Amino acid sequence: MALRTIDALELGGKRVFIRVDFNVPIDEHGKVGDDQRIRASLPTVKYALGKKARVILASHLGRPKGKPEDKKKYTLLPVAERLQQLLDQDVTFADDCTGDGVKKLVKELKDGQVLLLENLRFHPEEEGNGEAFAKELASLADVWVNDAFGTAHRAHASTAGMAKFVKEKAAGFLIQKEVEYLGKALTRPAKPFVAILGGAKVSDKIKVLDNLLSKADAICIGGAMAFTFLKAQGVPVGKSKVEEDKIDLARSILEKAKAKGLDFLLPVDHVCATEAKETAKREVVNDRAIPDGLIGLDIGPKTLDRYRQRVLSAKTVFWNGPMGLFEQKPWAEGTLGVAHAMADSQAVTVVGGGDSAAAVEEAGLVAKMKHVSTGGGASLEFVEGRELPGIKVLEE
Repeated sequence: MALRTIDALELGGKRVFIRVDFNVPIDEHGKVGDDQRIRASLPTVKYALGKKARVILASHLGRPKGKPEDKKKYTLLPVAERLQQLLDQDVTFADDCTGDGVKKLVKELKDGQVLLLENLRFHPEEEGNGEAFAKELASLADVWVNDAFGTAHRAHASTAGMAKFVKEKAAGFLIQKEVEYLGKALTRPAKPFVAILGGAKVSDKIKVLDNLLSKADAICIGGAMAFTFLKAQGVPVGKSKVEEDKIDLARSILEKAKAKGLDFLLPVDHVCATEAKETAKREVVNDRAIPDGLIGLDIGPKTLDRYRQRVLSAKTVFWNGPMGLFEQKPWAEGTLGVAHAMADSQAVTVVGGGDSAAAVEEAGLVAKMKHVSTGGGASLEFVEGRELPGIKVLEE
């Protein structure tokens, strides 16, 4: 995939429209709760400012439904305040993303200054990829840069539609990094290549599994999806969550893995309880089979040790999906254990966004990973081998 990046363009004195992903949590005090995504955009933003560009930043926040009360809940104003602190310079905030007021602010921008537009999704045409809306956004820019990997799998006005209306376009450094690390893990990984997949449903990971079967040397399975595979092997799983309609599919995946000589690792022990509650009594079942009346809520210590050894002996590791109900503390050990194993590994470690990224963040191990993706859905679709609209329009 040949992408032109922002450092290949002349930016001085130009209006540079950068689509960023500032879709961050806002706490009850109206402040940014976690600024990781804002920080991830800084290399691109600072580069453009250093080249004396007139920087226009645009993002969505949440899923506003177009009601008046949404304006207060989903405004990007708290993001502007946090960005100002991180950049240590003034950030002008526009109360819309199109219209005469915005055009006036853009016209008044001087070299090396920043303007942040209000939430793009206050306009339904953003998600609808409305051509007129895309054209209006494009009229603000001399250069269009997409650095919002988290929305690159969506063909929205600001992530794809604008491309045909702006002559000069490029990827930002974050998208470049995402494509480089995820692409390398898929196309030319250093071997052995170990993939760790978790989460609730086999159905969510079918295409990822299919793609990884021909690339990985070992796949380690955790989370509730493991119980569908275990049941496909005839192993009792108690009251654990199973996708009954996916058992045949799980069986065919197991057969494919065997035919390819790939190690397909499933849990050999479990952390269980009678109900999926934080207050439930924790019980380690030292066997693949789970007794009637119990629910598997995390991988057990033996399984974690097996997966850890695989990670430590690997040269490339890709991880997507928790090993259990990790948002509740009693069932978080398996997920956090995988995060620590990756931090201790010498491999190229790539974390595929979503809950896995949240776990790495929670464990304070982001800096120990080679790459933590900022896009859960986008990284999954990339690993599935799908074309991402926000990247496709940037390909040279």
